[in-house]
Amino acid sequence: MLGEVIVETFDEVIERVRKVAQNSKLKSIKYTFSKNWKRVKNLGGPKGFFKKVNSRIRRARAQKRYGTVSFPDEARAKAERETVFDRKIVFSILVPLYNTPEVFLREMIESVQAQTYEGWELCLADGSDAEHAYVEQIVKEYRDKDPRICYGRLEKNGGISENTNACYELATGDYIGLFDHDDLLHPSVLYEYMKVICSEGADFLYCDETTFNGTDINKMITLHFKPDFSPDNLSTNNYICHFSVFTRELAEAAKVDGRLFRKEYDGSQDHDLILRLTAKAEKVVHVPKLLYYWRSHDGSTAKDISVKSYAIDAARGAVKSYLESKGYKNFEITSTRAFETIFKITYEIYGTPKISILIPNRNHLKDLKRCIDSIREKSTWENYEIIVIENNSNESDIFDYYKEIEKYENVKVVTFTGEFNYSAVNNFGAGYATGDYILLLNNDTEVIAPKWMEELLMYAQRPDVACVGGKLLYQDNTIQHAGIVIGLGAHRTAGHTHYGISNLNYGYMGRLCYAQNVTAVTGACLMVATDIYNELGGLDESFRISLNDVDFCLRAREKGYLNIFTPFAELYHYESISRGSDEKGKNADRYNKEAEDFRKKWKDALEKGDPYYNPNFSLDRSDYSLRI
Repeated sequence: MLGEVIVETFDEVIERVRKVAQNSKLKSIKYTFSKNWKRVKNLGGPKGFFKKVNSRIRRARAQKRYGTVSFPDEARAKAERETVFDRKIVFSILVPLYNTPEVFLREMIESVQAQTYEGWELCLADGSDAEHAYVEQIVKEYRDKDPRICYGRLEKNGGISENTNACYELATGDYIGLFDHDDLLHPSVLYEYMKVICSEGADFLYCDETTFNGTDINKMITLHFKPDFSPDNLSTNNYICHFSVFTRELAEAAKVDGRLFRKEYDGSQDHDLILRLTAKAEKVVHVPKLLYYWRSHDGSTAKDISVKSYAIDAARGAVKSYLESKGYKNFEITSTRAFETIFKITYEIYGTPKISILIPNRNHLKDLKRCIDSIREKSTWENYEIIVIENNSNESDIFDYYKEIEKYENVKVVTFTGEFNYSAVNNFGAGYATGDYILLLNNDTEVIAPKWMEELLMYAQRPDVACVGGKLLYQDNTIQHAGIVIGLGAHRTAGHTHYGISNLNYGYMGRLCYAQNVTAVTGACLMVATDIYNELGGLDESFRISLNDVDFCLRAREKGYLNIFTPFAELYHYESISRGSDEKGKNADRYNKEAEDFRKKWKDALEKGDPYYNPNFSLDRSDYSLRI
């Protein structure tokens, strides 16, 4: 009865609450709350959570242009269909079928038929069981109307790799494309690929992608905007994934024992193949447009990797096989906190090379002492020397400290008497270095990870790598440095990604959890082989305080070297303690001048954009927010 007052004893209330607590819905709510609270903690608490909410709001606004609204209208589709390219190319799109739901099957086929570039063939090998005989009937229905559809019925289901190999046997095209039976293609993807093939001679191509719910591609879950080809990223996780397309010649060259796909890597067969293909490719091109729609549904890897737990072991095995083929030995592959198939690779360090740590210093005894003490007390690498480069200190006790530390066998103090110039000071100090590697280090840093030098060295020892930088944190455990992007920030010179977010955060697509290729790293903690440092002529002394590290990294890239950020070399960085902020007074004037010089020197690189930072991201924010 409405308005009736219910009177219960305390014991009756307790009993009712207990019964309610046993309700499965409440348990589900409790689980969801626990799971979401963990996510909030990983974002760095409420502050990080609200940053994430803001980023999601921006993404929701930006992503409206990436769904069906991005599909060509009738006029644009007609123009694309009528475009005459310099080359006539047929794309063979491989799709292994297995008990594919009817709606997914039809949508998949029709997304290929909708391509505005019409030079394709769809190669379907069907391993479906007797209960799903409709798969064959539906495909034949489409094939009878479109001869570009090739179909083969398999005697038995051989698994994803063998079934895809059967698709490849049907292929007659010039380029091979890998497509899942429950996903969708953007109508212009082959047209966009044709443009790149004809203009750049690409022999391996991939694009950006999104996962979506159910049958509506506008219900996007994750938008993955990828970097250009990044071999170290690919070693740690299959960031390339969809929509991979490559030449027939490349496919033949990548075969192992006559097989394109290897059954022993089922579940991560694409990662295994992409590693082999890109290792042999002459021109890998990333098309920075969202052109692939990966359907998330119960039973798909896009929904939950644990649905295919064997894929984790397969991914580890694929990476192991690839590294062994490159000559690496005695390495270790472990899953990271971000995801089971995002790996940390611990490479073997050859010999015991000597590392020369250069630390410029002027006054700031407390900071210098904290830095050196942390190196000596926490570092597990033993073969190093510390070179303190004294520059016009006027604190008397600093010189007493110099006398104290020079008693250590592996520490020396050298004096630079000129006006402070970060580049000149380090170049001067490098002249005293006796190590195989130079490690530029600010005096306002403090070691966190004991194996920080090993984590840098395992990459710096590679002949294809120049600069290696670590993850630097502020005192409050937020990110100060996790790699540098050129063109980022108000000055459009260079900026730090993930700046100011919690160290508990995984970063965009897990990027705070694995080693990766970057355009530049900060000179506050930068390791480089001494030979390469000398080859490049050291730091450019015309950049007195700022941007000399970015300039150095860009010059290394011009020489063909890779630069790497690793999150496993962790230090605190009490930034600007030594020289003050660049945002005020004379420092700001000086930075503005150096920024102008940098923009002139690297005009072409800045106009082209950072290869490791997708052009769909905003250059006004460091959190991988999309452009609006």
